[in-house]
Amino acid sequence: MNKRLITIAALAAASLIGPARADDVKLAIGISGWTGFAPLTLAKEAGLFKKQGLDVSLKKIPQKDRHLAIASGDVQCAATTVETWVVWNANGVATTQIFQLDKSYGADGMVVKPGIARIADLKGKTVAASAPGTAPYFTLAWMLKKNGLSVKDVKVVNLEPQAAANAFIAGVGEVDAGMTYEPYLSGVRAKPEAGKIIATTLDYPVVMDTFGCTPKFLAENPKAARGLAEAYFEALELIKKDPKKSFEIMGADVKQSGEAFEKSQAYLRWQDRAANQKFFAGEHAQFSKEAAELLLELGVIKQLPDMSKLATTQFIAP
Repeated sequence: MNKRLITIAALAAASLIGPARADDVKLAIGISGWTGFAPLTLAKEAGLFKKQGLDVSLKKIPQKDRHLAIASGDVQCAATTVETWVVWNANGVATTQIFQLDKSYGADGMVVKPGIARIADLKGKTVAASAPGTAPYFTLAWMLKKNGLSVKDVKVVNLEPQAAANAFIAGVGEVDAGMTYEPYLSGVRAKPEAGKIIATTLDYPVVMDTFGCTPKFLAENPKAARGLAEAYFEALELIKKDPKKSFEIMGADVKQSGEAFEKSQAYLRWQDRAANQKFFAGEHAQFSKEAAELLLELGVIKQLPDMSKLATTQFIAP
């Protein structure tokens, strides 16, 4: 048995997890390698989903395609940014958020070539970002707007966060700026001669992630939905109890050492039950409204979805 399997077995034993049950609810969850989603990986690897009677598959799907996987039935639930749920629902992919995963505290950012001093200097320049309807594109639009520009003032080329960061690290490509996030943002931090981080979510607190499912899945599996939230909160407790082993497991999923993963997660805050309840009491609706207005302005959505159906708090109650 290799070291990683021993680690997982030890964590499972520590959590007193029993054997799989015959009535396990099967579901698939669409995620990416974003550091903020990593407790979901920990919940699976440490058996916390299984403990809740859930047979979970985690599928790595780019954010721009995640709604297609939901619409096709390939996945029933997903993790993504708050404004993305607005986009999906506005475009006919019905989904409901059931708990908050994380808030970015510098884990998402804009990297630029060394000669660029301010965001306002990007006018007429080329910026790498994921496609419209994704968090990097939205964050770019938000940052530009706060600095008197719009996406029409720059040339946007579509690169996923990892590819955008790698272009700077390798010194290839003709981009002047790029939108990326942890763990890839740390790669640029480690090579300042290739580029610098000009703005992050410490400057623009715009990236918040939540977990949601289709209304059909929630209606048919309310106990499973509650179990998903409980497993996530248990994963956060496990991180507190045994951070070293937890970081090793979560880091391995994105090909990072435990030490490297620990550095990445320092730029975000996972949200426990109390933080969830506070968030959904007001901030969620307020941010969703402001985000929707920008999305309309960008043309990413043509009309507002039913904002009252974007989230439910029934599964995070004590």
